[in-house]
Amino acid sequence: MIGENDGAKDRRHGAGEPASGEQTPAVPSGEGESTAAGAAPPSQAEAGALAELRSENAALKDRLLRALAETENVRRRAERDLGDARQYAVTRFARDLLPVADNMERAMASAHTEAHRGENLVKALVEGVDLTGKELLRVLERHGVRKLVPVGERFDPNFHEALFEVPDPAVPDGTVSQVVEPGYAIGTRPLRPAKVGIARGGPSAKASPAASATEAQASPSPRDPKSGTG
Repeated sequence: MIGENDGAKDRRHGAGEPASGEQTPAVPSGEGESTAAGAAPPSQAEAGALAELRSENAALKDRLLRALAETENVRRRAERDLGDARQYAVTRFARDLLPVADNMERAMASAHTEAHRGENLVKALVEGVDLTGKELLRVLERHGVRKLVPVGERFDPNFHEALFEVPDPAVPDGTVSQVVEPGYAIGTRPLRPAKVGIARGGPSAKASPAASATEAQASPSPRDPKSGTG
């Protein structure tokens, strides 16, 4: 019996089981788990890099929010400026027209005064209206608007509207001989074309190729371009 017990003890020692009275070394908590998971704890450099990335992310987020807020403010300011431009774009023009309105009122007041005195009402009214018209033209010219009275000028379909033709051999063909209604232009663009009558039957006017092209557009020739005959 004693020999069998000794053999059992020897087999337990061979299997790695601690004998009675021996202590197993303690493993620190968490170290075994980390080793088992195959990942080492982050080093100090990695922890610093992670903190830096988090700080940079927060800064970028703050910049994005500020940029979005600024964009919204710009949009609102643009809408407000556009509304003001639509409403007040003619402010300076309207202010310059006020003296014209004042002159018209003075002319009417003078006409009434002359009427009460028994003096020449028509003369006073005509003079007042004439002065008012001149002041109006000065205001328009100050804002880039010019009056078009193209008598004696070559017909230009960009600024003139032909209403009729007048036989007149004394002036070059295609010349504006009459103005039924004056036109107006602002800069290089027409506000309203002048309504005119064109002279026909006179000598051919010497014009530049561009003027000849505009004349051809206004009055297409019936000639055959291949034969050159009608």
